[in-house]
Amino acid sequence: MKNNHNHGYDQNPCKRRRGPSSFWMHDPEIVFNDLKLKEGDSFLDLGCGPGDYALEASRIVGSCGAVYALDKGQYLVDRLIEEADAQGLKNIKAMVCDITGLLPIEDGCIDVCLLSTVLHIFHLHEIEEPLFSEIRRVVKPHGRVSIIECKKEEQIFGPPKHMRLSPGDIEDSIQKYGFETLRFTDLGYNYMIQFSIGPSKPN
Repeated sequence: MKNNHNHGYDQNPCKRRRGPSSFWMHDPEIVFNDLKLKEGDSFLDLGCGPGDYALEASRIVGSCGAVYALDKGQYLVDRLIEEADAQGLKNIKAMVCDITGLLPIEDGCIDVCLLSTVLHIFHLHEIEEPLFSEIRRVVKPHGRVSIIECKKEEQIFGPPKHMRLSPGDIEDSIQKYGFETLRFTDLGYNYMIQFSIGPSKPN
């Protein structure tokens, strides 16, 4: 697996937040370089929070692409819709949704699915089957799933260590549902691990 190193991008990761988001905890350019989104892609942000990733993805995929942003918080979805309107972004479909249930997305239409600092909120073994089965349903063949999580170590902010998930924890869970590990990216405080459906392809 490939490793990129970016240690401590933002020494005050809360300073630019519009809401609960990991976007400024690391360099967003590194994240989106590794997501490899392109114009015309369909992007799914599960547990989107204030929608920082969705807004950036919207600019990349353009008018021919689509961004789906799902969160259980009505106020977060409303704020994202307002921000997208203010920025003139017309390709974002933001919806209130329990991401551990059925997703309001058609089969096989997503190129890249992102879950950023979401999984540690749950007991992963309890929600892995509905979550990863639904993700597999909506992601295209050879589409990708990208997961950002806090490193499993003591830090001065973020969830306590016992709630954090290691890359191995995530791999043990998601690989049961037909996903293969593609690559790992060191983000400093966090990490990103990406998966594909079926055998991984060299980059």
